[in-house]
Amino acid sequence: MTGPTRDRHDPGGRDRTRPPAPEPLPHPVVDNHCHLDIADGPDGAWLSTDEALARAAAVGVTRIVQIGCDLPGARWAVEAAAAHPAIVAGVALHPNEAPRLAAEGRLEAALEEIEALAVGSDRVRAVGETGLDHFRTGEEGRTAQELSFRRHVDLAKRLDRTLVIHDRDAHADVLRVLDEEGVPERFVMHCFSGDAAFARACLDRGAWLSFAGIVTFKNAEPLREALRVVPQDRLLVETDAPYLTPTPHRGRPNASYLVPLTMRSMAETRGEDLAELCAAVDANTEAAFGGGW
Repeated sequence: MTGPTRDRHDPGGRDRTRPPAPEPLPHPVVDNHCHLDIADGPDGAWLSTDEALARAAAVGVTRIVQIGCDLPGARWAVEAAAAHPAIVAGVALHPNEAPRLAAEGRLEAALEEIEALAVGSDRVRAVGETGLDHFRTGEEGRTAQELSFRRHVDLAKRLDRTLVIHDRDAHADVLRVLDEEGVPERFVMHCFSGDAAFARACLDRGAWLSFAGIVTFKNAEPLREALRVVPQDRLLVETDAPYLTPTPHRGRPNASYLVPLTMRSMAETRGEDLAELCAAVDANTEAAFGGGW
């Protein structure tokens, strides 16, 4: 396999060393949303896929859903899933990618390639991440963003793949598009960022809600309130690595081996036994993305 598709380097002088491994989990879980192809280590150093998988497995994170969110990343995700039994892939155009491609006259061709990648491998379990992002995309790009989202919803339904939704500052519009298009059989709200009321609205439509390291942040009490109302059989966990590193390592590079920090925080917030919650999250991921890997 080739190296990372993108580098993300912070020259700001913060501590960018990799955090130490946490205590292993009492039951395996899956990191259901990771970007192994994005380098974010010290000086842009890349944690190789083999090393990322080994570090994760050592703490009980035994499988990963690798998410591609542009064409190079989607191609890489398919290659990674073919090469590593512990990985399955999601392919899509990120909401912030769609306006750029539309402006270049390449959106239609890109959507066609995403469909070809999804059709071409049974290791592609998800169409995502797709959705809406009103934080980084202004009014001028939202028509293309919504068109792309609708096309991905249709693709997930036609191919019977799990839809993985990115939603940033766009709660009402995400629900509107889902209601207008009709929800797929399975969909995941990636890096869930809403409050308890929005959680209930997503659950009413059949979603799994996936929580990332943000739920450990000091200022995330509304998110923890949402976590408390989610039925145990609708919970997932993710890193969104190399982003959103959980407390106490916020700002340092994230990776799947740090999932135990988020899982322990989730169990504490919900007042549940850690092993029981891990077993539930593992089973939920099988239900959301399919088993046999």
